Amino acid sequence: MTAADGAWLAHAVDLAVANVDDGGGPFGALIVRDGALLATGQNRVTRDLDPTAHAEVQAIRAACFAVGDFALPGSTLYTSCEPCPLCLSAALWARIDRIVYAADRHDAARGGFDDREFYELFGRDRSEWHVRIDALRIDAAPAPFDAWLAVDGRTDY
Repeated sequence: MTAADGAWLAHAVDLAVANVDDGGGPFGALIVRDGALLATGQNRVTRDLDPTAHAEVQAIRAACFAVGDFALPGSTLYTSCEPCPLCLSAALWARIDRIVYAADRHDAARGGFDDREFYELFGRDRSEWHVRIDALRIDAAPAPFDAWLAVDGRTDY
């Protein structure tokens, strides 16, 4: 960890506190690459009525837009709190190289944001989940992937 890491992380925490002051959730995040700030994000779940509008996802969306690419290799995600499974997955899909966070999942649970149940859920067999997940293999199931593979010049990701 460097002094720059601490400064970027403090900025993410400031974004989270400012978001609370504005009526939002206590989460802030930013994306940095090559020492430059690409984008910031604040939790907008309740404001935008969007359960995916987590601070990290907002920052990733804005950074991708800013650089004109869906991938952010070489970048670091600084976030005020340990990323939940949604945000961690988004960071992985964005090809972010590093994640640095301040508060952890236990701090979040104390604040009423208990992601621990999701971490525990993923460790259990799907037959034990509270949400029912059914697979129905129809004949056309592979058609979207066949169409995708038939496209010359597609952008793989």
